[in-house]
Amino acid sequence: MSARDALLDAYQATLLEQGQRATTLSVVAARAGVSKGGLLYHFASKESLAEGLIARLDELMEEDVAAMRDAQEGASRYYVRTSVWTGGDFDLAFVAVAQLAQESHAGAQDAMRRGRQQWLELIRAEVGEEATARAILLLGDGLYFDAALGGAAEPSGGLSISPEELMPIVDRLLAASGT
Repeated sequence: MSARDALLDAYQATLLEQGQRATTLSVVAARAGVSKGGLLYHFASKESLAEGLIARLDELMEEDVAAMRDAQEGASRYYVRTSVWTGGDFDLAFVAVAQLAQESHAGAQDAMRRGRQQWLELIRAEVGEEATARAILLLGDGLYFDAALGGAAEPSGGLSISPEELMPIVDRLLAASGT
């Protein structure tokens, strides 16, 4: 792993665990095991760390969108099936950038919008109309949010539902749209 990746990992992990305010350059450098000068060699500021994390999410999003586009099951079923917390690279980057977006970071907000727009466009292309596409997008959002509320691994007070349990609903939405 490169020093740059280690720094982004440290930044991302600190954001997820402690929030943006606690994520200082010194904390990130120490967590990555490099000097502050070493951090500044790769990232000149906290803003450039944020930009690096957003670029990481953009790359992971590009991979996810390609997989969604190529999914034999279709974009809608892919989106709902994969809208669960796995703790993987995509999840970690997505939630860390979402945290920046919640703190009014314009670049993070734009990245989140771009990603959701790409997912919506693929679903809309499959179902052919806006309302059904948005309903399917919101089903996936709900799954992801539910997992986040439950600590990603535990059901949230018995209210959790699996992607498999939602597939009949997705199938009915697709049938109603003529897909």
